[in-house]
Amino acid sequence: MKAALVGTDGTLLHEARRATGRERGADAVVETILGFAAELRAHGEKHFGESAAAAGVAVPGIVDAERGVAVYAANLGWRDVPLRALLGERLGSLPVALGHDVRTGGLAEGRIGAGRGTDRFLFVPLGTGIAGAIGIGGAIEAGAHGYAGEIGHIVVRPDGPDCGCGQRGCLETLASAAAVTRAWAAASGDPEADAADCAKAVESGDPAAIAVWADAVDALAAGLVTALTLLDPRRIIIGGGLAEAGETLFTPLRAAVEERVTFQKQPHIVPAALGDTAGCLGAGLLAWDLLSTEVSA
Repeated sequence: MKAALVGTDGTLLHEARRATGRERGADAVVETILGFAAELRAHGEKHFGESAAAAGVAVPGIVDAERGVAVYAANLGWRDVPLRALLGERLGSLPVALGHDVRTGGLAEGRIGAGRGTDRFLFVPLGTGIAGAIGIGGAIEAGAHGYAGEIGHIVVRPDGPDCGCGQRGCLETLASAAAVTRAWAAASGDPEADAADCAKAVESGDPAAIAVWADAVDALAAGLVTALTLLDPRRIIIGGGLAEAGETLFTPLRAAVEERVTFQKQPHIVPAALGDTAGCLGAGLLAWDLLSTEVSA
């Protein structure tokens, strides 16, 4: 868990981290979130002389932001947690905003990170899976049911590996950091090898690593061009663990996308700027948005 006190301009005033402890069960995780938030508020009162004006929280899985409910998260084992109400109660009726972790990270990247000044962008973090956040006019499009941007489940190879969603050949089964880790562990014969090791081997000219990397880049380019065709963003922001490979990823990825586009406008493909603080900053922005909405109302 990452938490922060965020200023009105998006400045990170204080940051703290804590183990999620998901092995303790869903109820214990929720209680840890509540306690962590209360401690953060107390820190603000002690060190900044005033209480936080609002709270924002970003969680994975399926989120009903309007009702303030964390609907489902497989990794955390929770269902239908009224997180906004619980946090509001613990924080003394402080206004609370709830958001989806990737969309919240995308909000931060769009406003104060790599997408600043861009009216339309797509934020794609490459981690254990692949998700996406669609930025339009300073806001993130959630879709009619909260599922917009799930680029990881675009099928890029119909005869590809089985995906947990029930389809085959989804983008995240081929181009996520987890997918590259699996492929490189198999190709190298080292069960401990991961995607970062694969990137280093690519840089050293290892033919097997180059083949694994090229396969992932090709799949990623296919998924991005599908998204590009549907959304026409000016900028594609790539984040997550795989993006840490830098130009080892971005140089071949830009070339692969350029080869695939026909009538589409080639987007600027850039690395994310905020790293793993994006979610915290985005949650802070959600909280400030909540206050500005209340004032205007």
